[in-house]
Amino acid sequence: MMDNTVLNFDSKGIAIGNTPEDLKSRKRFITNFYANWIIANPTKHIYNISLGSFIEVKFLSIQETASRAAIRYKSTLAVTYLTEILEKTVKMGEPKEPKKDNKKQKRFSKIFILEYKRETFGKIKLTVGELRGSNQKVQYCITAIENG
Repeated sequence: MMDNTVLNFDSKGIAIGNTPEDLKSRKRFITNFYANWIIANPTKHIYNISLGSFIEVKFLSIQETASRAAIRYKSTLAVTYLTEILEKTVKMGEPKEPKKDNKKQKRFSKIFILEYKRETFGKIKLTVGELRGSNQKVQYCITAIENG
């Protein structure tokens, strides 16, 4: 059976609708964006001034961001500012405990919430986990903050 669904895209190639096909397309967009980012940034990390530490981009970063940011068009668009976000986000308060019921967060000793206000876009939230033992900071998820 052929699918005749027509998707609408913005100038960056991001699907702008809310159908299951749009969601799949945005997940692919995010995964491809990270693949290209890693080619351009082989160290896979950016120094964050507020944390005073490098933030690493790992497979978990791509997985979690693709599944969460793909839900909304604006969050997918936020991912395209990855380098800027990793570098310029500002820590919001003290780190939190990882969610006990979240398997992906079990490897972290702390969770940091950072925000970045990008002109002409709005606020972007960056979640960073600190790995147990190594204290390495890992980008966990990026989402746009609506109404902010």
